[in-house]
Amino acid sequence: MATGGLQTRLTAKGLRQAKGRYARMDKMGLKAIYPKPRLSKPGKGHKVYPYLLNGLEISHPNHVWASDITYIKIGGSFVYLVAIIDLFRRKVLAWRISNTLDADFCVETLKEAIRIYGLPEIFNTDQGCQFTSDDFISVLKKHVIRISMDGKGRALDNVYVERLWWSLKYEDIFLKDYRNLKELKGGVLSYFKFYNTERYHQSLMYQTPDEVYSERHPEEFVTAMAA
Repeated sequence: MATGGLQTRLTAKGLRQAKGRYARMDKMGLKAIYPKPRLSKPGKGHKVYPYLLNGLEISHPNHVWASDITYIKIGGSFVYLVAIIDLFRRKVLAWRISNTLDADFCVETLKEAIRIYGLPEIFNTDQGCQFTSDDFISVLKKHVIRISMDGKGRALDNVYVERLWWSLKYEDIFLKDYRNLKELKGGVLSYFKFYNTERYHQSLMYQTPDEVYSERHPEEFVTAMAA
């Protein structure tokens, strides 16, 4: 879609300039200055699953889901956010926040996504111990979902979820500086609703994830994406 098409869509929402917001954030010098916890520590002795996305054309909803964990600092401590997204439509399917890094909150997030959206063909994660735990893997195997894992030291393999974290933190969390877990959960809920229903994505031809998910014109969308 040409730049004019994007401007038309933004104007329809009464937003004349989307760039100004990002320019202001850049001038403010927003960046994380605290040390990053190690969130992708491999589980000891886990089975190594192949990376299945190399050269794969993701062509339809529920073709590939991906998940990752990020950290958020509130007060003097860290909490951890896991999310699952559909890579075709970039939609956030389910998420949870936990103050510990055990596997339980990841397993519950996976079960919720399956309950609401059905089954993906492939599920991609890094080799972190939460995703290689017996509890997490058993859910994938139970539903005959193909397991894909990023290669060791290849952090950018899960780049789609990394982009989600960047958007969430720079467009919401760093600007609002949530003070407690209740505020943070409410803010993340609101942002992911905005991300799915209102935020235009260049990779989706300036549509929202929910517009792609709606089955009003799936064939035309796939054809345009492949062009």
